[in-house]
Amino acid sequence: AKDAAGMVLTDDNFATIVQAVKNGRNVYANIKKAIQFLLSGNTAGILTVLYASLAGLPVPFAAVHLLFINLLTDSLPAIALGLEPHSDAVMQEKPRPRQEGILTKPFLLSVGTEGAVIALATILAFHIGLASGGAAVASTMAFATLTMCQLFHAFDVRSEEASLFHIGVFSNPAMNRAFLIGLAMQLAVLCVPPLQAVFRTVPMSPIQWAAVLALAVTPVAVCECAKAIARRRARPKKRRPAEKIPAGRP
Repeated sequence: AKDAAGMVLTDDNFATIVQAVKNGRNVYANIKKAIQFLLSGNTAGILTVLYASLAGLPVPFAAVHLLFINLLTDSLPAIALGLEPHSDAVMQEKPRPRQEGILTKPFLLSVGTEGAVIALATILAFHIGLASGGAAVASTMAFATLTMCQLFHAFDVRSEEASLFHIGVFSNPAMNRAFLIGLAMQLAVLCVPPLQAVFRTVPMSPIQWAAVLALAVTPVAVCECAKAIARRRARPKKRRPAEKIPAGRP
């Protein structure tokens, strides 16, 4: 009977079914968040390299830059997204179709939009570097912007609808640790001379640092604005009270 059953209860409490559904939905949601984060970051890198190639510009990233991003900056936040605390809000959602995959049209639209915004920030940093210091500075600024964009963007991917400030910036300790470790490694690569030689980065001026930080937080601001607009559209419209017709008036 157990082999033939779709679900087996190990106790006499039917509330276990509800808890099992809740756990399954939260695990599925966390997997989607990790995939969305990884795909949006990789899309941004592809779009940046494609733009530079079509425009005849110098290569924005060295091979070691992409290796650093894939092995360290991508992996730590993605693991932290998989450890996102479970939420009761998933039980308010409609059940998804059994045959529906993860890569739905809305999901791919979100990935493409986020990747395009991060790519635009990276390309702007690349052009600022070209104008102010040459190809080496431009590559360093593009690398720093893409990496920091992904570190900040990981916080925003934690929820599809709720604001980051509503769910709490520090409510996922694993994400906080991943962000600090990733930021520390990024600063070491950009500031420590021996590591600069290995990772082909050069020192940046305070103005260039300010530009990188401003561009790195831009995707978060854009995503938060998009969430706010979506929440406003999803609110039910208030009905106007019926107009009272005076006595004797048809």
